[in-house]
Amino acid sequence: MTAPIRTAIVAKLNTVANIGRVHAYERYANQMADLSTLYAWDIGGGQKQIRGWFVRRVGIRESKPSESLFREDISWQIRGYMALSDAAASELAFDDLIDAIRTAFRADDTLGGAVDTCWIHEEAGIQMDDAGPVLFANVLCHSARLILKTRRHF
Repeated sequence: MTAPIRTAIVAKLNTVANIGRVHAYERYANQMADLSTLYAWDIGGGQKQIRGWFVRRVGIRESKPSESLFREDISWQIRGYMALSDAAASELAFDDLIDAIRTAFRADDTLGGAVDTCWIHEEAGIQMDDAGPVLFANVLCHSARLILKTRRHF
């Protein structure tokens, strides 16, 4: 059962200062304004900004390394968006946010005991797979696709 792992990932993301809205799954809406609301975050003074993340399970590999033990490796995608502002050099703030996420996961290899490890095949914690500008909810945003691999034995 992977629900406790997803919950632990969301909880760890929510420990990062100024992360924005974190969803346990990708949120959808029929209207752009509704989608924007799902990812809106109050940046102070009642001002809203698209700044949000979601978690998706994208792969599972199961093996049986011994007669009495199974091993499950899961790949998780963590996708984030933040409204782009060239005048505010928002790319630098978004990069800092990604680094803070990486630091948070590096500091807790077992996600509070939900998994045995997040260090698999010489990769430790969060890996950034892709980043760049995208149009999201009709707003120009920074976007990053992060990958986390988890391992548990049962």
